[in-house]
Amino acid sequence: MQLDDAATILGRADFFEICDAEQRRLLAFASERTRFRPGSVIYRSGDVPEGAHVLVSGTVATLREGGEDDPFLVHEEGAVLGAMALVVARPRPVTVKAVDAVETLFVPRTAFMKLAQQYPDLAARAADKIRGELAGYLGAIERVRGRIG
Repeated sequence: MQLDDAATILGRADFFEICDAEQRRLLAFASERTRFRPGSVIYRSGDVPEGAHVLVSGTVATLREGGEDDPFLVHEEGAVLGAMALVVARPRPVTVKAVDAVETLFVPRTAFMKLAQQYPDLAARAADKIRGELAGYLGAIERVRGRIG
């Protein structure tokens, strides 16, 4: 995958809309294309990933602990798997597996954090983006809280 292709993939990913074109090119340079066979684990619950994956092609299943029977499927090109791993080294709460042949662009946390240090405005936009996503998750939980048993 060429640098311009990787930058284009990052440009399609919602999370990386916080980056300008040059910042996406810098991240693309540090990123790596990865391929997974059907059934392969991209990361397990409890793992501390070194960065995030951007889905290029294929379908992944996100599984809670013991939730093999109720996977959440992701197949949208540009979906970011584990965006929080770009800024914090924390264990993942879910397992992500390839359903079919999957290709991702792996963006290392070290590259993202180095870029955020060089561009403080990028760090602020990343914090705002994450804060907004967390607020959305919490709002969704609040709406269904009474139905959870």
